[in-house]
Amino acid sequence: MMTLFARVQPRWQGRLLGLRGALVIAISFLLIGMGATTGLSWTRPSEAGRFYQSSSTTGLPAVVPGSFADLAARLAPAVVNIKVTKVEKVGAEIPAQPNGPFGEDSPFGPFFDRFFKKMPRGEFRSQGAGSGFIISPDGYILTNNHVVDEAKEVTVTLASKDEYTAKVVGRDPKTDLAILKIHPKSSLQPVPFGDSDQLRVGDWVLAIGNPFGLNNTVTAGIVSAKGRVIGAGPYDDFIQTDTSINPGNSGGPLFNMHGEVVGINTAIVARGQGIGFAIPINIAKPLIPQIETKGEVTRWWLGVSIQHITPELQKSMYLPDRSGALVADVVKGSPAEKAGVQRGDVIVAFNDQAVSDAETLPAMVAEAPINKEVTLTVQRNQQKETLGLTVGKMPSGEVAQAVGEESSRARWGLAVQNLTPKAAEQLGVPIDAGVLVAGVREGSPADLAGIRQGDLIQEVNRRKVASVSDMQTAIAQSNDKDSLLLLVKRGGTSLFAALEAK
Repeated sequence: MMTLFARVQPRWQGRLLGLRGALVIAISFLLIGMGATTGLSWTRPSEAGRFYQSSSTTGLPAVVPGSFADLAARLAPAVVNIKVTKVEKVGAEIPAQPNGPFGEDSPFGPFFDRFFKKMPRGEFRSQGAGSGFIISPDGYILTNNHVVDEAKEVTVTLASKDEYTAKVVGRDPKTDLAILKIHPKSSLQPVPFGDSDQLRVGDWVLAIGNPFGLNNTVTAGIVSAKGRVIGAGPYDDFIQTDTSINPGNSGGPLFNMHGEVVGINTAIVARGQGIGFAIPINIAKPLIPQIETKGEVTRWWLGVSIQHITPELQKSMYLPDRSGALVADVVKGSPAEKAGVQRGDVIVAFNDQAVSDAETLPAMVAEAPINKEVTLTVQRNQQKETLGLTVGKMPSGEVAQAVGEESSRARWGLAVQNLTPKAAEQLGVPIDAGVLVAGVREGSPADLAGIRQGDLIQEVNRRKVASVSDMQTAIAQSNDKDSLLLLVKRGGTSLFAALEAK
């Protein structure tokens, strides 16, 4: 299996390399890396009288594509360089073995003692780089979550070369957003928000970031497509662009020709050229106040597992078309169960808004009004029914999501979710014991390998996984892109299962 999509990860450097080695690594990153940029103009909602303020395009003529020089000069000061330090453990403790792993009197015993038992162990500090941009005059900065994830130290360098220690005030892994805070010597100039919904395929866009640590690099391109689903999370809705983005661009802004931030470049196609993806700024706008003030995003949920309607399902269920989200399961005690939603229902509308497919429903639920009843229209037995329910606060780890997908989100046919405290208690395992299988698509590689709903995946390619994020990383870093080796716990036994891509 080939890993099609990858996030632009920071460049980690654990040892001094020669020039040739550095060039090889740089070229490798260029081939497999991922980039991300974000941008928006925002004023803190936590202070009286402050509010979001998107600039009007009235009176701001679009820049002629013949030159981006004036636009780049005006916007570059709002883009920052982010350096991240994280501490990683190296070396694993070798279990005590009287005669080593090779048995008594083995000629390999001295070799084992010399080269393994005496290997250095402990912690080492590694560094990475990313981008970000100023969203408020008092020093709030937007970037990607994966840039600062697990960071011990974060340093922000402004275009003026001033350096500041930054604090991570909040993160939202599901949309790959994070907010930093610095205390600048003077007021900063943020950039304005645009309206990503108004972008058209073919529009010019501009990216500014720090690819490979090359500060304030400007690249330009066009919007290639909108509404792309690449399997990065439950709220996929990416802008596709051919604007060049590379490792180190993560967290920087994507601008329209009026100088407004319209996207956050987040992903590229591994080994591809001119195919990048940006988070629409309209997705980020409503989340920023929560991330800043609460440190996280509170989402609302129905408590259902949903899937796409295939042509085969449409035929067997006598559905008029393939629109809507098919309910594969209903969580006990959830708002959906209380409202009467049943397995096999097709959700065709949420609060009078049409649900085109399984990808559109999560975003609708996330934006639902708090503590107010909404309507859910379902198709059941060739009849439509309208149900009333109040969406609830999403418990941690309850969102089931497909992993390891390509654009179809179905390469392995496997949906997983993080263990909740309740689920871990029921299974009699620690909370970090693995990843719970929430669903398996019939006829998929997972199904053919015998994976079942309720299985606990403990390892992926001999690598322990404690979360959905761990599993996605393990799949992305797999050497063999056409197969997966899973260690699965089922009941009181564990077994290996080999998945082969079709």
